Amino acid sequence: MTHPDPATTPGSAPAARAESVAAADSVTATTPDSVAAADSVTVAAAGTESTKTADSATATATASADDRRAVTGKRRIAFAVHVAGADDLPGLHTLLRSLALTNPALCEDLVVLHPGLPDTAFDAARRLHPRLIPRPAAGRDDVFRLDGYDTVVALTPAMVVLGRLDPLLRLRTGVAAVPPRPGPDRAPDPRGGVPDDGLLVIQRQDLGPVPPAAKDIPADLLVPLDSRDDFRAWRLQDDLPVPEDVVVLNFADAPATRTGLAPAHAARDRFDVDHEAFRAAYLALPGPQHPDLLLHLALPFPDRPRPPIDLVRQLAEIHRGRGHHDRAVALLGEAVAGRPDLPRCHETLGVCLMALSRYEEAETHLLLATASPDFAPRAFGQLARLAWLLGRTQDARGYALAGLEADPTDANCRAWYSRTSEMAAAERKPVSTRPGEQLAHVALFADGEENAGDKVLPEAVRSCFTADTGPDRWHQHHAHLLVDEAALEHLNARRAVIVGGGGLFLPDTAPNGNSGWQWNIPDDVLARITTPLAVFAVGYNVFDGQRYRRERFAASLRALVERSAFFGLRNHGSVARVRELLPASLREKVQYQPCPTTVARHLDPRLAEPAAREDTVLVNCAYDRAGLRFGHDYGHFLAEMAAAIRAVSASAEVRYAAHMPADERFVDDLRREHGLTLPVEPLYLLSNDAIRDLYRRTRLVIGMRGHAGMIPFGCGTPVISLVSHPKLAYFLADIDRPDWGVSVHERALGARLAERARAVLADHPAAVADVHDRQRALWSVTRDNLARLRELTGLPDPFGDPGAGLPGPSGTRGAGPVFPAPRSAAEDHVTRPRAPRVTPGPTPPTP
Repeated sequence: MTHPDPATTPGSAPAARAESVAAADSVTATTPDSVAAADSVTVAAAGTESTKTADSATATATASADDRRAVTGKRRIAFAVHVAGADDLPGLHTLLRSLALTNPALCEDLVVLHPGLPDTAFDAARRLHPRLIPRPAAGRDDVFRLDGYDTVVALTPAMVVLGRLDPLLRLRTGVAAVPPRPGPDRAPDPRGGVPDDGLLVIQRQDLGPVPPAAKDIPADLLVPLDSRDDFRAWRLQDDLPVPEDVVVLNFADAPATRTGLAPAHAARDRFDVDHEAFRAAYLALPGPQHPDLLLHLALPFPDRPRPPIDLVRQLAEIHRGRGHHDRAVALLGEAVAGRPDLPRCHETLGVCLMALSRYEEAETHLLLATASPDFAPRAFGQLARLAWLLGRTQDARGYALAGLEADPTDANCRAWYSRTSEMAAAERKPVSTRPGEQLAHVALFADGEENAGDKVLPEAVRSCFTADTGPDRWHQHHAHLLVDEAALEHLNARRAVIVGGGGLFLPDTAPNGNSGWQWNIPDDVLARITTPLAVFAVGYNVFDGQRYRRERFAASLRALVERSAFFGLRNHGSVARVRELLPASLREKVQYQPCPTTVARHLDPRLAEPAAREDTVLVNCAYDRAGLRFGHDYGHFLAEMAAAIRAVSASAEVRYAAHMPADERFVDDLRREHGLTLPVEPLYLLSNDAIRDLYRRTRLVIGMRGHAGMIPFGCGTPVISLVSHPKLAYFLADIDRPDWGVSVHERALGARLAERARAVLADHPAAVADVHDRQRALWSVTRDNLARLRELTGLPDPFGDPGAGLPGPSGTRGAGPVFPAPRSAAEDHVTRPRAPRVTPGPTPPTP
């Protein structure tokens, strides 16, 4: 049962163009598009004490971001500005102010190329931008050689930004520039293809291993931009007004005098203001603002009366979204002191205190928030969650009921009321088995309309140990519940404690101050678990670019590894990441244990190859933390997926498999933006058997969620992963099939996806045989690990001999070791004859 942090849960797509979806989500998800270069940010040397404080906090936050772009293929974007000397710095400052005020939701790395200026020369610029990176350079052509970036937007100190730059960030090919035109004297521009004083959008992968200079860019790489993207100010002589659609106004080659260019200079003068005026202007902007910029320009607060309470709460929400709950509490605690009339702030403060495991204080502030009719339902929903975390099921039910009385339509309170009512009923059911004969299972247990993968997974874990996966054999403890003295007693009374599977090593799904990951257990309680403890098929699920605080997590992780008799992670990527956080003496204890969903055919004889498969392809997408998944590429992803679906629809019916209601956003966006309608299979409403059966009977699954790949794979169905999270690439690496994945950022995503899907459908028996072959290796590892675990649990082997395979024709299991078969191995399969299909029509024109 996962409860996403509201601060990182994306809302519905805006009614405007879908390309803006991921950019908007990146604001709420606090997503930097570049973190590896954080070590180069020398903010500690900033000039004033206040700047040092703010910049150091920014650098610390950025440095703690997880960077796995090499795995996910996510584009790394930077702005670059070349300054020829100190005389260009005032122009740089004006450019930075214009960039922030016209694009408040945009904050990428900003690399300043310079001829060797002292670091202190950039103190003023650092006050204007939180991710400023000075680099010595030989000249402006070094913008073509910026290591570590995929897309570089090159600007100059002679420019000011007047419009939105998002369309430029969505460019994917070549070197984009406004073609040179005759200069102010109407003479032809002698510089040829790319002006050396103009705006450039450079795709590094197109330049080759030795990037050329601007004058040497091949003509076939040039992508022409409209003149409004780099509008020359000299064109406005005779005091012509600046056209309203100008994006960048460029004063290169403009006369030194203002005569005849008054409107152009007036447009620039708007951004030539002192720092306090700039800060005030940015903070007063309507609409979304990038959290990096907002924190940087708002903090520290000036020495004046109390800052606006809405601003304080907004900053606290940013800290909360980044997992810096202590900073949020410090801000809000001071702001609400003696102010019971601030329900929204008390609600946020209560949630942050809960994330720090300061539960009594959290309950107090959440109760204060219920005094407002506008916030009572939300606050009661949080109170229900708090009481549930503490094992107070009846109190949780009462809070949920109070929330429904305040607003009968509140979905969160209704879910908590239903959940706690079912829990209370389950607690009254007698269990025939004595505690000492049971295993304790710590995991996420989804219910209602929650993630379908989280419903299937716990049952798969239990199937590895016992044929009976119900309450007679298993004592269930939800990972998010606080392990207090009573819970510890229940765990110690069992034969063993199994923790897993799932991506429990994730900091923000249900943050707590006790462990820093999803099992809510203090270190001192963990140390007093006396029964054998096994961590089984847990995943390190931190997103690419996600920020989290490693200190508490690393300490809890070390205590967990020391205490565990077996510590198995579900992919080698997770093994490597967790070992990085451990001392050398503990690293070898971290072993590889595949997710049990990937070997489902070996766990359940009913999942043998079906006699016939439906002529369908299932697609799945995920939208939690959409900014972290897509960056600036969501519009590109959507368009490429539309092209792929049209191509694949000629070979099979394409349907959509939604693991959660939020997943259906893809269907809505696809219909609105590209005129395609997909039938939806709501897996979140199905039973575990029905989910597995649906995946077992389709011909191919194209999935973005981890378990949209692992569950069908475990059922013997070919898969193609849409890689937006490192864990998908980790799984494909484990089975030695990296070519089964396509990054959501892939430039030719549609063509590559369609090609691979058609290849699978064209020779489906061979594709299924390859899945079975890969699965045997995972099953062999699992059997070896289970043999070790039987020594801890004392339970009999539910599968017979360690080398046992699937049941044979007579129902018996074969013996002997399992070795991977050649990739070309084929098995006899029967597929249902395919009916003729109608290919969807062409994409409707964009209005």
